[in-house]
Amino acid sequence: MPYDIRPARRQDLDGARSLMLDTFYREFGHGYHPEWHRDVIDLEGVYLRAPRHALFVAVHDDEVVGTTCVRATGPKSPPHPAWLAERYPCGSTAQLFRVYVRPAHRRRGLARELVRRACAHVASTPGYSRLYLHTDTRIEGAEAFWRSVAVPVHDARDGDPSRFQTVHFEIPL
Repeated sequence: MPYDIRPARRQDLDGARSLMLDTFYREFGHGYHPEWHRDVIDLEGVYLRAPRHALFVAVHDDEVVGTTCVRATGPKSPPHPAWLAERYPCGSTAQLFRVYVRPAHRRRGLARELVRRACAHVASTPGYSRLYLHTDTRIEGAEAFWRSVAVPVHDARDGDPSRFQTVHFEIPL
């Protein structure tokens, strides 16, 4: 495989940030929101300096073409239901974030391998008991992908296509 999939290095951070911001603007259509995306501005501080956190990248010809991140945090309530936040408490819950692959590099197993590496990190990091994530099902292929690697725990879709259509998942450790 012509891809190097690895824990991010300092030299990968600009490329990872670019991919994440492109995803917010081009894929999701909502752009950067500090309340949701603060980690993207300080990737080094949030992922490289925090011992239980991680950022993994897929690199092709010196370009970061895929990312996934792990943080020690559960879903915040609100907007998520209180029972969900209680099920996934901060500290003992690892959450997957930023599982993004540039469109030209999709359908090559990169997201699956990035998630596999993130799962291995969580399983080998003391203190984690659960691995949580959520996805917006309006993103093409997202729901099918997550159902292939994770167990759904809450379907929060309300049918309004102008709002997030979120499904929450857990990956068994």
